[in-house]
Amino acid sequence: MSIFNTFNQARSTNFKKFAVLIDPDDIKLNEIDALLTLAHNAKVDFFFVGGSLMVENQLDDCLKAIKSNSDIPCILFPGSPSQINNRADGILLLSLVSGRNAELLIGKHVEAAPALKRSTLEIISTAYMLIDGGAQTTASYISGTTPIPADKPEIAACTAMAAEMLGLSTIYLDAGSGAIKPISTELITAVKHATNSPIIVGGGVRNPQKAYDNCIAGADIQVIGNAIEKDPVLITEMAHAIHSASVVVPE
Repeated sequence: MSIFNTFNQARSTNFKKFAVLIDPDDIKLNEIDALLTLAHNAKVDFFFVGGSLMVENQLDDCLKAIKSNSDIPCILFPGSPSQINNRADGILLLSLVSGRNAELLIGKHVEAAPALKRSTLEIISTAYMLIDGGAQTTASYISGTTPIPADKPEIAACTAMAAEMLGLSTIYLDAGSGAIKPISTELITAVKHATNSPIIVGGGVRNPQKAYDNCIAGADIQVIGNAIEKDPVLITEMAHAIHSASVVVPE
């Protein structure tokens, strides 16, 4: 089954998925094996790999270490065309629809298109929506865009609807790395009710209860990054919370 079909299945069957976000700049290569063991034991569904700003040039080594020791699908979450790498299984082709920076709506995609066309990556067109998490994040600073206000779920819903009508296949709601406040369940539910696409949610989720609540609200794939970087053992509790939300039928 393709990665996107797995995303779609999560939406259609209400079987929630757990993605661990790995920023190659923030993980030591000698720590990856231990992380992979925890991830396999917890039945993590995906690894998202990448970052808004990468300065250590460890992406290839990071992907090599993951793919050599894991069969969990590895999906690029790129901050720029330089992060295209065939060691991964797929790539989220992010269009920053929450902002008005043309380079991140289409410009960088034109630049990346020839390399993507030659690649073996599964390309998943993704409406990337930054939501205000109470602090300026690397993603908002680098992109030069203003996030959608956290208390305006109707703006998020309309933006997601427009992205879906334009043909983008997946919606990614992100408060960003370092967010003080995670995305509200009200906003997630508003986007879910307005669209039919798989919904990915990330940013600022620090405990299993919030991960569970997001899934009940409408997240199909819950992404956890910083919390696991600080405490890798948290993977087990997060996985249990996310997967257990699958048996609850949302309102």
